[in-house]
Amino acid sequence: MSVDKAGTGISNALEFVSDLLESYDKLDVDRREYVGYILLPATLFLLLSTVVAVTVSLPLTVTLPVIGIGLVVFSAAAVYPKLYINSRKAHIENQLHLVMTHMTVLSTTNIDRMEVFRTLSREEEYGVAAEEIGRVVHLVDTWNQSLDDACRRRAKEVPSKTMADFFERLGYTIGAGQPLEEFLLSEQDVMLSNYETLYESALANLEVMKDLYMSMILSMTFALVFAVVLPILTGTDPTLTVIAVIVLFVLVQSGFYVVIRMMAPYDPIWYHPEGGAPGDRRLYTALGVGAVGSIVLIAITGLGMNGIGPGLPGLLWFLDSTPLPLYICVPLTPLFFTGVILRREESAITARDEEFPSFIRALGATESAKQSTTSKVLESLREKDFGALSPSIERLYRRLQMRIEPEGAWRRFAIDTRSYLIQKFSEMYLVGRRMGGDPKQLGELISANMNVVIQLREQRRQSTVTLIGLIYGITAAATFAFFIGLEIVAILTDLSADLSLDSMEIGQIIYAGVYDLPLIEFLLLTIVLFNAVLSAMMIRTIDGGNPANGYIHFVVLTWLGCLTAIGTRALVGDLLAV
Repeated sequence: MSVDKAGTGISNALEFVSDLLESYDKLDVDRREYVGYILLPATLFLLLSTVVAVTVSLPLTVTLPVIGIGLVVFSAAAVYPKLYINSRKAHIENQLHLVMTHMTVLSTTNIDRMEVFRTLSREEEYGVAAEEIGRVVHLVDTWNQSLDDACRRRAKEVPSKTMADFFERLGYTIGAGQPLEEFLLSEQDVMLSNYETLYESALANLEVMKDLYMSMILSMTFALVFAVVLPILTGTDPTLTVIAVIVLFVLVQSGFYVVIRMMAPYDPIWYHPEGGAPGDRRLYTALGVGAVGSIVLIAITGLGMNGIGPGLPGLLWFLDSTPLPLYICVPLTPLFFTGVILRREESAITARDEEFPSFIRALGATESAKQSTTSKVLESLREKDFGALSPSIERLYRRLQMRIEPEGAWRRFAIDTRSYLIQKFSEMYLVGRRMGGDPKQLGELISANMNVVIQLREQRRQSTVTLIGLIYGITAAATFAFFIGLEIVAILTDLSADLSLDSMEIGQIIYAGVYDLPLIEFLLLTIVLFNAVLSAMMIRTIDGGNPANGYIHFVVLTWLGCLTAIGTRALVGDLLAV
């Protein structure tokens, strides 16, 4: 069994090295240039740091970090090509379903098949996928290769296996004489199936990360509790111990955030036009109100702590005393208002997304049946109930009736909805209609694609709900554990002060004098605040919404942690006092 495991490990290591070496050939720079300008200096830096650490007489706490920095620099330089290629692969696969839908829409029109590729290669929003299509166009236009040869040639270089397979099939199909439209329409089911698999596998990986996250945070919680309590028995400096564990806690949580951000599927909800949108003023006002409100409360609190003005106790006049945790959570409360406003706007965007497939399908079918213009069809369609999308449809109809050119009217329609998907798919429909595509076919194609995305978003929403419950539970449990340890130490400190240490020799058992309890309480509240920030960012990353919506979770998690701290200290103090 051990031999098999060793063989598997060696095989995996050799495969990794092979992939790494292969990635050097796929960089945008020449392999020799990368080795000479990047990898060689990093190797020399590692050797230099190792020589310095070995030859110079330094403490072990300095020697290890010096060698560690050299290893980090060398590892980053050595592994960067693979990370770069993996990043390009992720960018392609995140955009591929939109690229293929756009390509299919263009193929159903009356334009040449090379013009389809040229049009997509100019779509900067598709990023790396557009670059790969542009390279196919370059092979055809510059090197006079046929489209099928160019696709097969580029398939060997594309970092994404999904796109490479697509280019390979496309090349052989075009070479066999099948029209581009027929091939792409038959590929829709394959493309959607691949996209669903990619999306669902990312969500499954996030579920695994949730379990790991809970385990690691609980481990860090136990470590921090021990760091608070044990010094009373050992006499070591608790402040340094607590700071060390807090730094480790921060690094672990930051690492999980980075990994979750890399693993989360790319599926933006908001559309951000270059010139802004009509509702931006309201959103920026909400952001300003929240920020200014927090700054004002922070200023009042800070001035009060220096004896100027009423301070926080003056604002909370109805409390007999102001616990330290309230100095953290109260000044942040106005940001909750900002989060609520943006959450409402995002919910409205989601509602419009859900109505768009039925609208675009009805529009395409009616245009095809009546053989009429979009404005004439909208005259009857606007009477139907399309829920949250109805006001935007009404404004689209009015703009078309005012003889505004269709491109401008549809662009304003996308800005009204603020939806990324609606913007992309409405643009595809408009281009397809302008170039002679069948409106019914276009409507059904776009509707089917968007329905798949909406269903996947629902799975993502459910995954986010479980993460929110997990984070709120961990926050309450961890804070409870932190402050139980702190209150026990505070009670033992008071007890040792009341006893005669000379006669009872308590000082040999309890080292109460090493504690600076207000400072340790402040450090614990700092980790509560940091946990709220990172947790809110994780939630926003997984659900794909606007980062500003995280203000709601940030404020609520901060209040949850602070109230748990206050309640824990009061409860434990009362129980142990009895």
